[in-house]
Amino acid sequence: MKTGTAVSVTGVDPEIDAGIDAGIDAGIDVDDLSSLLMIRHFEQTVLDLFARGLLNGTTHTCLGQEYVPVALGPLLDPGDFVFSNHRGHGHYLARFDDPEGLLAEMTGREGAVCSGVGGSQHIFRDTYLSTGVQGESLPVAAGTALWFRRTDRPGIAVAYIGDGTWGEGAVYEALNLAALWRLPLLVVVENNGIAQTTPTAQAMAGDIAGRAAAFGIAHVPVTGSDVAAIRARLAPVVERTRASGGPVVVEFATHRLGPHSKGDDTRSADEVAAEREHDWHDAYRRRDPDLFAKVDDEQRKRIADAAERVLARPASVWERS
Repeated sequence: MKTGTAVSVTGVDPEIDAGIDAGIDAGIDVDDLSSLLMIRHFEQTVLDLFARGLLNGTTHTCLGQEYVPVALGPLLDPGDFVFSNHRGHGHYLARFDDPEGLLAEMTGREGAVCSGVGGSQHIFRDTYLSTGVQGESLPVAAGTALWFRRTDRPGIAVAYIGDGTWGEGAVYEALNLAALWRLPLLVVVENNGIAQTTPTAQAMAGDIAGRAAAFGIAHVPVTGSDVAAIRARLAPVVERTRASGGPVVVEFATHRLGPHSKGDDTRSADEVAAEREHDWHDAYRRRDPDLFAKVDDEQRKRIADAAERVLARPASVWERS
């Protein structure tokens, strides 16, 4: 596990910057490890269920990116709004710890989050919303952040987007207004270097930092996958946004280990192997093999049992209220 997780800030006041730059040597938190491994086994189970024809619709796993929502989770309040995207299982699970509800949604069984009509990509629950429409969540998140500001509520709007979403005009319209009105908006970019099947370098001129800078928006690049270190260093950034010091773009340099969706990975075996060298999973296992094995077994069994229970249920029925 890299203890030198890199986080720096552009366009943030010196006190916040100094707090983020402090060195942190974090150990393994059992709750964090449980969440990470729960999401990993959930995603592996999802791919298996899809291959067996037991899922409704398509699905996009977050294999390799699980640490992002786990790190951010405790920094968010229940009243904050989270806007997810097509690769959002980990975002949902880190917020609600509800693998059975999500599995029921994806398989169309009783107990589904949205009665089985949302499937993998379109989930609504309380202050959480996901969509498969690229870039669409950001203007909605900006509108929610404006509502927080106008009503003097303490919440923030969090929008998860990928590197490929930066080709959408709605992203720039939302950032423009968020910057003008200093909205409490946290934009979390999971930059895995590939947009579906197109490497980001072949589709994006410049970089995300430069695009945020064009609007005068603070940009926080994050490398490494040490959950505790990331969380401690981003805590003042989130609080600054909540204050509100205006919007912030937090860009995670992450790695997509699985296919874009189902089994459609266009990368070579060597390219995928290179991505796996950065997997948080192996780094955490090396740090404490005994603890890792124990928690891994617990979460593997938890998800297997959840899948068995869900698949034994009758089909869900959607009744218009």
